[in-house]
Amino acid sequence: MSASSRFLNGLPPWGADGRSRYQRLSQRMLDLSGDRGVLKDVIREGSGELVTPDASVLVKYSGYLEHMDKPFDSNCFRKTPRLMKLGEDITLWGMELGLLSMRRGEVARFLFKPTYAYGMLGCPPLIPPNTTVLFEIELLDFLDSAESDKFCVLSAEQQDQFPLQKVLKVAATEREFGNYLFRQNRFYDAKVRYKRALLLLHRRSAPAEEQLLVETAKLLVLLNLSFTYLKLERPTVALRYGEQALVIDQKNTKALFRCGQACLLMTEYQKARDFLVRAQKEQPFNHDINNELKKLASYYRDYLGKEKEMCHRMFAPGEHGSTVGEN
Repeated sequence: MSASSRFLNGLPPWGADGRSRYQRLSQRMLDLSGDRGVLKDVIREGSGELVTPDASVLVKYSGYLEHMDKPFDSNCFRKTPRLMKLGEDITLWGMELGLLSMRRGEVARFLFKPTYAYGMLGCPPLIPPNTTVLFEIELLDFLDSAESDKFCVLSAEQQDQFPLQKVLKVAATEREFGNYLFRQNRFYDAKVRYKRALLLLHRRSAPAEEQLLVETAKLLVLLNLSFTYLKLERPTVALRYGEQALVIDQKNTKALFRCGQACLLMTEYQKARDFLVRAQKEQPFNHDINNELKKLASYYRDYLGKEKEMCHRMFAPGEHGSTVGEN
């Protein structure tokens, strides 16, 4: 049960003064819209910056009608909520205004008057006409893609006019989008975002004192691309990106591990062992690395067993006592 549901269950449907639950609740809420059409009550404070216009938000929400304890709409049952873009995926005007007042980690309840919710007609059969609704919203995270989208459509010459910090920020935003898509198992879409970030960083030339910042950003993207191509079952490409990461940092454990995984999938057992042993040297007690080495040993034993069986069949005596290859 949500905080709003518990709170409302503690209020009788009608007060002694004849006011309803929502009317009484509204008296303690902040007016966001200026006409008391969107009211807000913070349940848990957030931190950081406010949500920016055109951002894509990751939220959990539940919507309630005044005389119902269970939500009429909720995404809280989803393990990972869908990323929604303001102005496109969010259809309630009140919810958009409410989100623009929130910070990461914040939980708040909102009352939306009909003008900011489902209007005079409602949304039959679920939402009656001219209905005020309550939403409880938790802002898990948001990504501001407007700046990134505008930057990426510029020509290379135009992008070069911006300072390095701008390029790094846009590349980081693209990588964060890729990370979100990866967590959704949308590996192809994640790959597209990572490649956009890598292209921006590859094209950027920086003076020696700033090159380390570019290489550090590249390393993160290359590691993500290597992992994504493993998920896409394209180990050759995964290996290529992993090796590019090792050019930047030859002792990077993740890069060595990804290269080892890729080689194992390609049945290049000796190369897989070399990469994994190097990774183990950097992190001797890493559970994933040690398990991958055990898997490699098992696969290699099976491979040798099949090779031995094949050789035995090739040189075994035939029906008439002869062996394959005899003159």
